Amino acid sequence: MNFDEVIARLAAGLKGPLPGPAAQALLAPEPRRQWPEGFDRASIRDAAGLLLVFPIAGRPHIVLTLRAGTLGRHSGQVSLPGGVVDPGETFEQAALREAHEEVGLPIAEAGVLGLLTPLEIPVSGFRLHPVVAMMDGRPELKAADGEVAAILEVAVSDLLDQKQLSTTERERDGRRIVVPALRAGGFEIWGATAMVLAEFLVLLDWDPQLS
Repeated sequence: MNFDEVIARLAAGLKGPLPGPAAQALLAPEPRRQWPEGFDRASIRDAAGLLLVFPIAGRPHIVLTLRAGTLGRHSGQVSLPGGVVDPGETFEQAALREAHEEVGLPIAEAGVLGLLTPLEIPVSGFRLHPVVAMMDGRPELKAADGEVAAILEVAVSDLLDQKQLSTTERERDGRRIVVPALRAGGFEIWGATAMVLAEFLVLLDWDPQLS
């Protein structure tokens, strides 16, 4: 699919019923992390992440970031540009602002297509609201010092490629977990970012075959 075809399909898909948790679960670690017993869900903080689609030579790409190694629990991981929603902000406004702060996104040139299904992340106490946006051209981006170690421009076709799927095992709280992942730009994408991308890719008729 070229850039225009992907944008048209996303715009149509985001207007109807979303694939939702069933799609997110395709790349969810197993077993899934749960909120602690007795956890007060009112304390969950809202965050927004930007899933920006733009063309390079007519091929659709998205922006991901490699988090700096000094950012605590999720340091060194691949993620969407994003962060906490400030009081009075919409999710769309927060996602665009955070992308401007983290990678220098020219906000005025981005057009929001819609929102994917919110994803709760017990490990960090957030409810992530993924915002899908587009730009007609390749943006000039610059990584924020101390926050972003690298900016990744990932072709959508690479994410749709079954060869980019893998499954690894990790240790969490003294037990082994099975972690599906996508490979892109020499990096593994797993956890919440992979789950968000799973729903995004299902809108483009992705049907992963995990071994």
